Amino acid sequence: MLPIQDVNPTRRFPIVNYALIAINVIVFVTQLGLSERDLTQVYFTQSVVPNLVTQTPFFPETLLDFIRSMFFHGGWAHLLGNMLYLYIFGDNIEDRMGSVMYLVFYLICGFAAGYAQVLIDPASGIPLIGASGAIAGVLGGYLVLFPNVKVRALVLLGYFSRLTEVPALIVLGFWFVLQLFNGFMSLGGTAETGGGVAFFAHVGGFVAGAVLVFVFKMIFPQPPADDMRNMLYQRQGRL
Repeated sequence: MLPIQDVNPTRRFPIVNYALIAINVIVFVTQLGLSERDLTQVYFTQSVVPNLVTQTPFFPETLLDFIRSMFFHGGWAHLLGNMLYLYIFGDNIEDRMGSVMYLVFYLICGFAAGYAQVLIDPASGIPLIGASGAIAGVLGGYLVLFPNVKVRALVLLGYFSRLTEVPALIVLGFWFVLQLFNGFMSLGGTAETGGGVAFFAHVGGFVAGAVLVFVFKMIFPQPPADDMRNMLYQRQGRL
């Protein structure tokens, strides 16, 4: 099930979300200019390597590695998949939280994701790269704020596919269950066993995002569901 678009218009231009997408793309294009050897060295010296993080978990340089890791990607598929999810779901979180709070939220989710994977596999010497953990936090937050919003998704059925509208609860809930299942299946294996994917970073980021948005809703009460639905239709020009 591949999401294509959500039926959830925003009230303002999502400047931070677009900036995050732009930075990810720029960093990836810069990576393309490096040799494989140099790029590998960059990953090992400027991103999160679990067995090094366990030695200095909260040193400034370690925290900087976490931030840099959020903007590295291992290939076009890795980048485009992450940016698709961030483009679809991030704008609404920024719209609801505000730009500054959204940026803080995004980074906290990225940290939570990275530390979750380090806790699960502290002896690993394989760098953790990608925005997936932070974006998983965006997905978790979206599920809490907009569980019933329709998402247009491409459902793949063997050689056939169809475009349909599915509640965000189904799309994102399925995504989370899949990450959790794959994460437990990869326990005790190597990075190759899990296809090189840090599944528990996804799980940790998703849970962090859901919890943070739940707290956000307690501090900043949201409109009743009916009012939110009417606001949505008004932004679509249906009323």
